[in-house]
Amino acid sequence: MISKAQIKFIKSLQIKKFRQEHGQFIVQGKKNILELIDSNYSIKQVYATDTFYSELLTTNVPIETISQKELEQISSFQSNKTALAIVDIPPNDYIEANNDWVIVLDQVKDPGNLGTIIRIADWYGVSKLVCSPDCVDSYNPKVINASMGSFCRVKTYYTALEPYLAKQKEAIFGALLEGKPIYTSIKPTSGYLLMGSESHGIAETLKKHINHQVSIPRLGKAESLNVAVATAILCDNLLSSTLRS
Repeated sequence: MISKAQIKFIKSLQIKKFRQEHGQFIVQGKKNILELIDSNYSIKQVYATDTFYSELLTTNVPIETISQKELEQISSFQSNKTALAIVDIPPNDYIEANNDWVIVLDQVKDPGNLGTIIRIADWYGVSKLVCSPDCVDSYNPKVINASMGSFCRVKTYYTALEPYLAKQKEAIFGALLEGKPIYTSIKPTSGYLLMGSESHGIAETLKKHINHQVSIPRLGKAESLNVAVATAILCDNLLSSTLRS
């Protein structure tokens, strides 16, 4: 039986302040947990229902069985019928392109968008994501859930973007309405793709570091695209070009 103190602690990890204080976050649901177990993350504890416990017997992670009712008490998602894990937050280590692609996000505050972008990055083989400090926390439960396990393969680094971009040597592509249509842009094999929020776009202080301003041509009358959708379109054109050549 899970204690009241354990329940209180786990529920506190739904809040950024306590995730930072304890250096831990929660992962929920069957797919995310199975992906997590195959990753390099340090798992402190898994709470699993009896029906899911048998699927975890071959792992070396600490597992405690709990009832469905207890799981509902600690989970932030009603659809979670299987398990919840407590995981250590890894260090916020510096990353750069180094002949790979990096997606850079400025002021993306919606957890669903960030989780989807992480999933998109994983789809296109991008394992590096840099976020401005005012982006939503990548360990927010809604981000983790929306990533559908892809958070296990995409490393995130939070930093002030202006000094970070200023010292990068590889090409920096920035998504701007006035940019050159992405279909006619050059297609390098590595670099940075800078995306801004739907409401504010890319900050003015960052635009001077963009080598290639790119856009997605609009044929209809929609005012803007969802940032995750736009990221997918740009990734498909920038990163898939090597597959078409």
